[in-house]
Amino acid sequence: MIEIVLSVCLISNPSTCKDVNLHYMGDQVTPQQCMFRGQVEMARWIEGHPKWRIAKWKCGMVRELAKL
Repeated sequence: MIEIVLSVCLISNPSTCKDVNLHYMGDQVTPQQCMFRGQVEMARWIEGHPKWRIAKWKCGMVRELAKL
């Protein structure tokens, strides 16, 4: 399984940040595909969370990622 880890911060209070994990269920998704498709997933996430901004993000295998 591939995941995207977003580090997001409140627009109104940039010092308030948190990590958000988005998962891909397909076994066929590679980290490279995640980097490409991840932009679409992040845009969807932002649409549903307009008070937040993405400060940074990373793709990888779920078991390989550590905190940003």
